[in-house]
Amino acid sequence: MFFSNKDLRKLIIPLIIEQVLAITVGMVDTAMVSMAGEAAISGVSLVDMIVNLMINIFAALATGGAVIVSQYLGKRKRDTACEAANQLLLISLVISVVIMAVMLLFRQPILSLIYGDIEPEVMQNALTYLIYISIGFPFLALFNSCAALFRSMGNSRISMQAALIMNIINVAGDTLLIYGLHMGAAGAAIASTFSRFCSAVILIYCARSQKNEVYIRIRHIFRADLVLIKKILYIGIPSGIESGLFQLGRVLVVSIIAGFGTAQIAANAVANNLDALGVIAGLSVNLAVITVIGRCMGAGDGRQAAFYMKKLLKITYLLTLCTNIVLLGGLPWILNIYSLSPEAYHYAFILVWIHNVAGTLIWPLSFMVPNALRAAGDVKYTMFISIFSMVVFRLAASVILGSYLQWGAIGVWIAMVLDWSFRTIMFGVRYKKGKWKKMRIV
Repeated sequence: MFFSNKDLRKLIIPLIIEQVLAITVGMVDTAMVSMAGEAAISGVSLVDMIVNLMINIFAALATGGAVIVSQYLGKRKRDTACEAANQLLLISLVISVVIMAVMLLFRQPILSLIYGDIEPEVMQNALTYLIYISIGFPFLALFNSCAALFRSMGNSRISMQAALIMNIINVAGDTLLIYGLHMGAAGAAIASTFSRFCSAVILIYCARSQKNEVYIRIRHIFRADLVLIKKILYIGIPSGIESGLFQLGRVLVVSIIAGFGTAQIAANAVANNLDALGVIAGLSVNLAVITVIGRCMGAGDGRQAAFYMKKLLKITYLLTLCTNIVLLGGLPWILNIYSLSPEAYHYAFILVWIHNVAGTLIWPLSFMVPNALRAAGDVKYTMFISIFSMVVFRLAASVILGSYLQWGAIGVWIAMVLDWSFRTIMFGVRYKKGKWKKMRIV
């Protein structure tokens, strides 16, 4: 057995805590920025769409590295796993620095291209925020990569602790720079960048210890190994394309909902705020899937991989059911926290029910199964199916149900469930055929 029940608990519980921290601190962060005025929060929210795209790209690169490192650990090739870790940091650093440079040099054209003509004050806040937040991209990329390395070792506690420190610094920085020094959007960006710098330094320092199952050597990071880089990018590039287009699809969906009126826009925003809580167990266990399945596949044991996948799905379904019973049961009181009109309250109530019921029934199969396929190296299939489903069901069906049939935001969220359902069927069939059990990357 690669992982005992104790090993799985040590891996999954810190991941759940880390996800809870990310969601709750994100809410606090948004509330603090809103105190700087509508122009500030509008500018920050526009740039955050771009930042989320960058986060997905860096996470995809980290996933590629985590898969390769996990598989080498499964093959008991520690030295090669360490070298792959060095290459992951090299790739992350190079790509993030290039992206940072592009954002800094072309920030005005990029924002104008994406958002067109927006109010001058909002644009100024967006430009200011983008300058300082872009400087933090290399630190964010390194943090994601190091966190993925620790998860590959089965040690998610370190990344949880670093995330906790990052969030504390971020909130403290927001308090000082926004409330104390009245720096608005610039203060929010500086606080985020500094917190990411601190967390990246902490994880890099911890990753240097040779007591770790996998460790990095700073002087080896800049020695390019094209064979290992190619293996990491084999996973990272398709995952990055998939994640990037998924994020772009979400932006387009929001633009569709923007035409349905203020009440539905507000309801969608509130529902989006709450929906991550409904699948928080799945989001957390999904990170563990890469480690567990990657180790099994590295050892050439597809049977064990299938055994653990079934076990992780059971854990996710149980936790998700318990979470959503609490959330849906307390939803009337939770929605009262937000200042919503009766119409917006009505729509938000329905949207959360749609998301969390579907999230309990099919989200784990829709998103965890493809992650298992990625961990085995089956990345092109998952990319093509995800893109097809996004275009046909998430986007086209949103237009048909939301706009043409005039179901509004409810139609858009039903289209989301159709997307999940299609993914579940296609990934389920692929998984059942079992070809992924014989795939090899390392």
